[in-house]
Amino acid sequence: MAGAARGRRCRGAVLLLLVASVLAPLVLYGRSPVPYLPDSTVARGAFDRGDGSGSNLVWPQMAASEVSLAKDLTIERLGEHKNRVLSATDDWQAVEVARSHPSEKKIDTWEDPVSRDADQVVAVGNDSAQSTQDGMIKEVVSTDGRADGFRDPGDSRVAEEQDGQGMDEKELQDATELEHKDGSGASENNIAGTDTAGNLTSSLNKESIADTSSDQTTHASANADLATLVSSTDHSATSPDATIRIIKDQLIRAKTYLGVLASRGNHGTAKELRARMKDIQRALGGATDDGMLPQNVHGKIKAMEQTLGRIKRMHDGCSGAVNKLRTSLHSTEERLQSHRKDANYLAQLAAKSLPKGLHCLPLRLTNEYYSSNSNNKDFPNTEKLEDPQLHHYAVFSDNVLAAAVVVNSTLVHAKKPANHVFHIVTDRLNYAAMKMWFLANPLGEAAVQVQNIEEFTWLNSSYSPVLKQLESSSMIDYYFGSGKARPGENPKFRNPKYLSILNHLRFYLPEIFPKLNKVLFLDDDTVVQQDLSALWSIDLKGKVNGAVETCGESFHRFDKYLNFSNPLIASNFNPHACGWAYGMNMFDLSEWRKQNITDVYHTWQNLNEDRLLWKLGSLPAGLVTFWNRTFPLDRSWHLLGLGYNPNVNEKEIRRASVIHYNGNLKPWLEIGLSKYRKYWSRHVNYDQVFIRECNINP
Repeated sequence: MAGAARGRRCRGAVLLLLVASVLAPLVLYGRSPVPYLPDSTVARGAFDRGDGSGSNLVWPQMAASEVSLAKDLTIERLGEHKNRVLSATDDWQAVEVARSHPSEKKIDTWEDPVSRDADQVVAVGNDSAQSTQDGMIKEVVSTDGRADGFRDPGDSRVAEEQDGQGMDEKELQDATELEHKDGSGASENNIAGTDTAGNLTSSLNKESIADTSSDQTTHASANADLATLVSSTDHSATSPDATIRIIKDQLIRAKTYLGVLASRGNHGTAKELRARMKDIQRALGGATDDGMLPQNVHGKIKAMEQTLGRIKRMHDGCSGAVNKLRTSLHSTEERLQSHRKDANYLAQLAAKSLPKGLHCLPLRLTNEYYSSNSNNKDFPNTEKLEDPQLHHYAVFSDNVLAAAVVVNSTLVHAKKPANHVFHIVTDRLNYAAMKMWFLANPLGEAAVQVQNIEEFTWLNSSYSPVLKQLESSSMIDYYFGSGKARPGENPKFRNPKYLSILNHLRFYLPEIFPKLNKVLFLDDDTVVQQDLSALWSIDLKGKVNGAVETCGESFHRFDKYLNFSNPLIASNFNPHACGWAYGMNMFDLSEWRKQNITDVYHTWQNLNEDRLLWKLGSLPAGLVTFWNRTFPLDRSWHLLGLGYNPNVNEKEIRRASVIHYNGNLKPWLEIGLSKYRKYWSRHVNYDQVFIRECNINP
């Protein structure tokens, strides 16, 4: 009997230890109250005195069915709360590590999880727990670890210490007090039936592993999916708020892409992205822990990641397209520069060419001049040619039609045509044609004179430096030699018109008109729109040249025409000084003679023999020759730009006394600006017999 009683006592003690080993961790570390046990004999016997001696280790009346019921209930509760027990245990271990190693630095929230092995932390926590926890709890934790063989990284709570969410000292003290209050009996583990209890506990744990391992596998799979979705993020997936961090990262990326989509007008994708953002924000709510998130949050995360991935691919495609467009733009700009150079060269070539009609006209006029039987080929009103009281014009041109327009437009607007005298100087080739034109088209009371430059015997290379330079072999080779410009050289510098002495004849006005006091010089690409008689009454205040300045146009300042790197130019002129326009100039020949301007011109022309001071023909030479000798006229007298600028104001054109087609786009060329051609063509009589025969049309 005594042996049987001892056997029953041992079985009761073993069963009590079994129940205590399961209930004690739930009480100490579980996050829910101790599960309710039904009012059975087992439940009552576990906490009542069995023999009235104060010991609760003996259950003399326990039945086999009740033992089976307790076993089933224990297995069920163990499977339900296993993860919570493990989570609480890891929390306690992390706190113990922090308490035993207070000088260690906390793990940074964004630290690479590989940098600190979680198993090492658990091991340290287990070592610290050996001296502070009772043997049975220690045996349950260690047995669970040996039986499972691994810890689910999704359930590990070691990383809670990173965010300060682990159990603090107060929570640990409360848990310890609860242990001493409700589980004091469970701490007595040094009894004879310890091995038996350990075996029973292991068997129960093995039965519960089958239930929990499937949950762990499913949870690990979900975590793997999340890790794939956020492979770009660098925070640990083992954090209790890892999913929340994933959601917030997605929201940040979504807001960034939303701005890009809105700027590009991709409204459909933007609308879809906004909908995804609303869904995931609704799922996030005010959650601070992954356990507070709804069950369907992973599906929403995957949907959002798919949308973001598609947008990222679109964005990468756009970036590639942008790079291709930039490359194409660079190539296009290079081709554009090449085409501009070609267009500039062709424009210069077209400006030097002569249309068939204008080539036909002088030939037809020359033939008529020499085939005419008339012996009287002189102009009327020759007595006016040297009268200084009249208004004298100087026109130097080899273009018959252009010179005719200048004369016709001047007379049309003249209040007293009889007071106007026109002096036209041309070359030998066009002399007969020019003379025949004005013989066939008389000017009425106005006087006209046509002269051949070859008849100016005083104009020779011994007197004129420019003529000597123009006749030199180097200059001829420069203009007509290879036919190819030097690299980077503007082709207009090689225009042979600068080789013509007609272009430099304006510097010899006193020699051409020795008995005149004032002469109005007009280029053959100008059109007169008002009476110019008032110009002869303007006081030039001792200046030689009366001209319209070009201060409003930066490319007409001195530094655009002269080489200021040359010390001779730099020491004598201001690079920012206003240039002035050739084309309509009132020259006071009396002052010219007094100040000996022709010698000044010769001096500068000799200094520029090697073309180091300036390159282009007559304007730079005029700037240096008439420096401080030019009187500025009102801008309304002379309007420039109709030969190159398509944006000249129409009101200014109508208001100007003289309009000037300076540039390559002359009105008699096909390349001329059509919007300005009407101002020139209205002074051409297209019914004239020679013009009709040469098929010259407006």
